[in-house]
Amino acid sequence: MRIDVVTIFPEFFSVLDVSLLGKARANGLIDARVHDLRDFTHDRHRTVDDTPTGGGAGMVMKPEPWGEALDAVLADAADAVVVFPTPAGELFRQPIARELAAASHLVFCCGRYEGIDQRVIEHTASRPEVAAVRELSLGDYVLNGERSPSWR
Repeated sequence: MRIDVVTIFPEFFSVLDVSLLGKARANGLIDARVHDLRDFTHDRHRTVDDTPTGGGAGMVMKPEPWGEALDAVLADAADAVVVFPTPAGELFRQPIARELAAASHLVFCCGRYEGIDQRVIEHTASRPEVAAVRELSLGDYVLNGERSPSWR
């Protein structure tokens, strides 16, 4: 199984080299790769956020770096499942875990701020020949300043 993680905090995923995941990687059971979203920016500040299209409070993650990152990660993909964690997504439960465990290629898009620009999700979903899209929620609690829709 191949697992790609796109994030602005690649150091956070150094844990993939320890414990059972580390053993699985060392034995070739999983191919886990972490990609720094900032590597797909083109300004000297490596900017990944901007104000929402149409206005609104907060900042969202820009579509341009995400588009380039997903194009690179999915370039040689076959039957990939792209997971967008979001409080508005389908609640992650055991049947979904089984479904994802059976996939040959998972891509996790780690958002920040007020989330990833919705156009990224829509564009990725418009390419079913490349990847299936899953928007998943881990439940009603706060992670790194994000809130569940029921708390707003």
